[in-house]
Amino acid sequence: MYSLVRLARRSVCRKLCSFSHGNRLSSTLGNNAIDSITIDVDENGFATMVLSNPEGFNTFSDQVITRYVDVLNELHNTKDLRAVFLKSTGKFFSAGGNLKWMKNSINLSREENIGDALHLSRMLRQLNTLPCPSIALVQGPAFGGGVGLVSCCDIAVATKHSYFTLSEVKLGLIPATISPYVIERIGAPQARRYMLTAENISAERAQAIGLVHEVVEDETELDAWEQQFRKLIQKVGPRAAASTKSLIQDISGRPVTDEILQDTAERLATQRAGDEAQRGLQAFFQKAAAPWNNN
Repeated sequence: MYSLVRLARRSVCRKLCSFSHGNRLSSTLGNNAIDSITIDVDENGFATMVLSNPEGFNTFSDQVITRYVDVLNELHNTKDLRAVFLKSTGKFFSAGGNLKWMKNSINLSREENIGDALHLSRMLRQLNTLPCPSIALVQGPAFGGGVGLVSCCDIAVATKHSYFTLSEVKLGLIPATISPYVIERIGAPQARRYMLTAENISAERAQAIGLVHEVVEDETELDAWEQQFRKLIQKVGPRAAASTKSLIQDISGRPVTDEILQDTAERLATQRAGDEAQRGLQAFFQKAAAPWNNN
């Protein structure tokens, strides 16, 4: 049985809210329906985050970022999650930062401006480091920060009608907070082109440069891929998945030094002597399903 997932927020300016497996939380900060993100966690531990502001092109403001941070913090503290699916409603996946919010930065002091941007940076890091597989299911265009959201997810699938634009320079802005994730995803040479020209990246081109892994015909096929990933991930040990994700992030780009050899050896020794690995190996030799496999 999976434990209840609780969202009990620290901010006194908002109503406390919670959700449990099988239930939906649809919270809007300041009772503003535009700034909503819905959360579902099913009985198997699969979470679905849905950006549900289609009228506002699923942009994020300071309030929406706060909502992201709150939810992601709680997901980080939930051991029973198997995967997180990031989806959107409407024609756009996400148009990135709300331009009115960006424009209002002129009214902030430099310290407030840095704090505001740091809030976004921390949100992206929380998404990037979720301790379980994260999958972006992209049904429409993504601009700026929306591309950052996709880049922070481990896996991305997009419909062929989707496209991606690192549009910041067109507005006199820079893609600063999303840059660590986008550059890691597509590499510096591609980032130089698309961050500097702000040209549209088709779904097919996005797949070619590594931004997305699969391109599908329509949302029906997108849903089919979601079901496929659910089946695949149910066969994966939850702790093994979390440890492997941490391994990839810690090892990527580093030279193979004696320190790396020691680090990876210690990780393997810890994992294979653990309860999950021993149960998985026992199930394999008994030709039985692993205890975490609910297929």
